[in-house]
Order: sequence, then C-alpha cells, then structure tokens
Amino acid sequence: MIKKKENDILILGIETSCDETAASVVRNGRDVLSNVVLSQIDIHKRYGGVVPEVASRKHVEAISQVIEEALRVSKTSLENLDAIGSTYGPGLVGALLIGLSTAKGLAYGIGKPFVAVNHIEGHICANFIEHKNLEPPFVGLVVSGGHTHLVKVVDYGEYEILGKTRDDAAGEAFDKISRALGFGYPGGPLIDCEARKGNPEAIDFPRAYLEKGSLDFSFSGLKSAVLNYINDCKMKKIEINKADVAASFQESVVEVLVEKSIMALRKQNSNRLVVSGGVAANSRLRELIKEKSEILGFEYYFPSMSLCTDNAAMVASAAYYDFKSGNIADLYANAVPNLVLGSRYKG
Repeated sequence: MIKKKENDILILGIETSCDETAASVVRNGRDVLSNVVLSQIDIHKRYGGVVPEVASRKHVEAISQVIEEALRVSKTSLENLDAIGSTYGPGLVGALLIGLSTAKGLAYGIGKPFVAVNHIEGHICANFIEHKNLEPPFVGLVVSGGHTHLVKVVDYGEYEILGKTRDDAAGEAFDKISRALGFGYPGGPLIDCEARKGNPEAIDFPRAYLEKGSLDFSFSGLKSAVLNYINDCKMKKIEINKADVAASFQESVVEVLVEKSIMALRKQNSNRLVVSGGVAANSRLRELIKEKSEILGFEYYFPSMSLCTDNAAMVASAAYYDFKSGNIADLYANAVPNLVLGSRYKG
C-alpha cells in the first residue's frame, strides 16, 4: 500500500465520455500513480465511427475491471482516497452515465466526496500533469474530435472563452475526410500518417479566418471543399493522390489553428500557449507551433501523446482543483452531453 503523506490528496478519476473506459489515481493534481485506458477503437473501426449504444455497453462490461486495475497499479485502496471525480459532460449521454453512476455509487459507498468534472477542462489540466511547474494564466488551444476552443485560463477553474468553432470541430473534420478518402476511423492519426507522404501545397484548399480579428473557427467549408474535390475527380475519372489531399487538407486546418492561436496570444498580451486535446497529437500542428515560437518567441506546451486523447488522469487532475476550491457535487448530478467550458455543477 502506498504511503500517504499528511497533506497528500488522492483522487480517483473516471472517464467514459466517448469510446475509452478509463480510470486513474492522481496525487495532488499532478502526480499520476496509475492511468488505465481501455480503448474501443478496434470495435468502432468496422462502423467508421463511434456507435453510441455499442460504446455504452462496452463501458458497462469494462468499468469495474478498469477501476480495480487503476487501484492495484497505484497501490492504494478506495478507503485511502480523498474524493472520486468523473466526467459528467460533454460527451455521449449513455457513455457518460456509465462512469458517472459508477463514480457516485463508489463515493456514496465509501463516504467520500464526489466531483463532477467538465471534460474540456480535463483536457486543459492534462498539461498540469505533463508540465509540473505550469501555472495559470495562459492561452489554451483545446482541439479535439468534438471541440475547438481558444481559451484564456485565468486561474484554476476560471476560464474566458476567446473563440470556438461555429460548426465542425477540427477533429471531426479529420474523421470525415479520412472516411471520404477510405482511410477509416480514427481519422486524425490516419490523415497525419498519410500526409507525411504528400505535398501540402499540391491543392489550394480554403482557410476560413472569418471576420477580421475573429478568434472563432469554421471547418465546414474546408470539409465541403475537400469532398467536392474528391467527387469531382471521381466524376472525371482522375486518379486521386490521397497523400496530397491529406497533406493539403491537414495544412489548411493546422495553419488556421496556429494563426488564430498567435492572434489570441497578441490580444491577451500573453507569451504562453498551452495546447491540449486529441488533435494536439498531430505532428504537423506540433511542428508548425514550434516553428512559429522560434520566430516570435512565445512559449508552448503540449501533453505527451497518452495525455492528448481521452484519459482519466486529466479528469482526476481537474477534480483535484475543483475539490480544493470546494466545488463538490451531490449525488443527483446527471450527465450533460452539451456542457460548455466553465460550467460548474449546481445541485
């Protein structure tokens, strides 16, 4: 059994917002003692995307074993925990309910507080795990399959949304174009891999910067342009260079993400950009931000690959800061599939 110091706070985090069943024990918000993730990717590949009902059923099958493994690896017990946190939104409502119900039941059973965690906030907190000395304030770019946000992180749990997508999230666009090119699911890593073989300047796909000075995003027009290009080539029986399409599409997405992030840094008079979410694993995004930082002199932070995608360590970290500030939920907490960043559970 792990030795717990007097001031240590141990949080069990549970994450089931989409197609990963995950549990993690984190000490003091930053020290990961275990981080167990059971992915359903191989199951959903055959359908070309996540099937909500299938995801929920698989969470039911896996969640008890995943939690037991997280406790075993961390060398702790339920009784040794200070609180239990679980994602309550945003996400797939059925999937969310599995983790949420399990976490509330465990919290009730051991008489410990329950913390309802915002999934987007969890992605931001992944960088607190990766970079032990990182502290607010900073500008955050949260970019994933369901979310594309530019955020001013004023303090722990205090956010100001500077811009967000008006339609498709960046990761969602990656998934749709991947399917159109016949690569399958998940689209992000498949597009990233294929793009390395192609020419990012081969096809002039649009960049949507919207109104002058806007920090919002829009990827639906780009998605339509790529789909129209693919369909046009098929109609004219022109061979499609899939690597060039992937590289040109990816460059259009990444350029907009980076330019808007730089604009946000300037508007907020900030020198620190913190990137999180599944698309933070994209190699071209990392490369271009590094290039721009060397020219412009700003600091940038990424989580490791395992902390970019959905995991429970980020949930436990976010729960720690909520717990410290007294944001404890009651056992009536319900799933909120369209929860926005900055929302706090109110019983």
